[in-house]
Amino acid sequence: MLAWSLLLLSGCSLSSNHYLLIDQSLAAGDPKRADAIMEEAESDYGSRNRLLYSMERGMTLHLAGEYTKSIGFLERADQEVERLYTKTIRTETTAFLTNDNVLPYEGAPYEHVMINVIKALDYAVLGQINESLVEARQIDHRLNVLSDKVTDKAAYREDAFARYLTGVLYEAAGDINNAFVAYRKAYDIFEETRGWAKTPMPLMLKADLLRTSDALHLTTELDEYRRQFPDVPWVSRNDHADLAQVVVINYNGRAPHKEDNYLDIPISLDALQLVLLNRGVAHASNRKERRAADSLLYGLNGRVVRVALPRLVPQKTQIQYEEVTLVPREGAPISESSQLVYNGTALAEKSLSERMAGITTKALARAAVKFAAAEAATRGAQQAVNKDDAPWVGLAVGLLTHGLAIASEEADKRSWRTLPDEIQINRIWVPAGEYEARIRCVGRGGGPLPSPRAQSLTLRPGETKFLIERVVQ
Repeated sequence: MLAWSLLLLSGCSLSSNHYLLIDQSLAAGDPKRADAIMEEAESDYGSRNRLLYSMERGMTLHLAGEYTKSIGFLERADQEVERLYTKTIRTETTAFLTNDNVLPYEGAPYEHVMINVIKALDYAVLGQINESLVEARQIDHRLNVLSDKVTDKAAYREDAFARYLTGVLYEAAGDINNAFVAYRKAYDIFEETRGWAKTPMPLMLKADLLRTSDALHLTTELDEYRRQFPDVPWVSRNDHADLAQVVVINYNGRAPHKEDNYLDIPISLDALQLVLLNRGVAHASNRKERRAADSLLYGLNGRVVRVALPRLVPQKTQIQYEEVTLVPREGAPISESSQLVYNGTALAEKSLSERMAGITTKALARAAVKFAAAEAATRGAQQAVNKDDAPWVGLAVGLLTHGLAIASEEADKRSWRTLPDEIQINRIWVPAGEYEARIRCVGRGGGPLPSPRAQSLTLRPGETKFLIERVVQ
């Protein structure tokens, strides 16, 4: 009975098996297969994970080159974010008595921003720059609202990468004034969040500020940037006028995932000894079997309270940078190394740390309520039978109620897992013409890693071409 109840309760959480298959497909250079796997997993997500599925599917379609379809799913995600501002008391109550996995997944603020970021890139790759600017303005609005809402300046309330990307998009559209404003905001945010974001100031951003302030004839700002960045090479927009630009967005590695961190709290000396003994014994490797065993053991004792908290498991990329080389039909190749603009693991760590106090408080309160309910049910059952049967009835009911309290305790481990660990960007200006784009991935030890296949490009004067590359390593 208890094992069946555990299986039913474990159904409240989302299986992660398909993520492994998606990672394998991406590592094999088959993003279309990765998207097919995500499509097949739709029924596993259910109504409470509609936002998560829309984000995940939007990303796998983005990686598969199905940019129009990706936009559709990300639009659904955007709408779901707005809808989820309204919660139902009934669902909240159910979650309090079991775990937060029965609540609709609302997503973290940085994930909400990434919805518009990926959508803007979808439009940019399609060459629909005006539509990408709509998303740039939506990013600006979302971050402004977040900044007004979150008063703690040390919290996540701005996004340096998102601001930088809007600057790139505005400049690609020829809107130098808004590009300069976005670059300046990005610069300030990179500086302010350097400690926890673990993303150094990109050298190219300094060149962007020099170039755009010069183009706008902002003499004071240009002189100040020249003073701050005396060794940064840059080229004026006048010298870029007839050149084409290639912007390569490199998604490297895998986003971190979460696992359960169980805290078993004994409320008697015997329970303390049991917890210490149980922690020292090797458990079954299967997580469901381990939970079932713990539920049976602690259910029989009746004096252990379990609290489940999420723990982040990083999956850092092996890539140090990408070298992009544009090889023309005639003339010398032109190469640029990528620069880090986004550290997804640091963002996830920041997001979880900011929520951990609330998660812990709620989990402790929930555990106390479940323990009290189990105790009340056990005493009630004992009082309902004759005195001779009371011990056996109490043992059986206690096993069931306390065991279910243990079994139902599970952390909310959901997150947008098809995002990368890092995003790096290459920006290369070249004369118009036909090129072959070659990308070489360099590992953190300096050695080469498997790299994406070369592709052909035809560039027009003044055009900005966006390329998307995904490397799982």
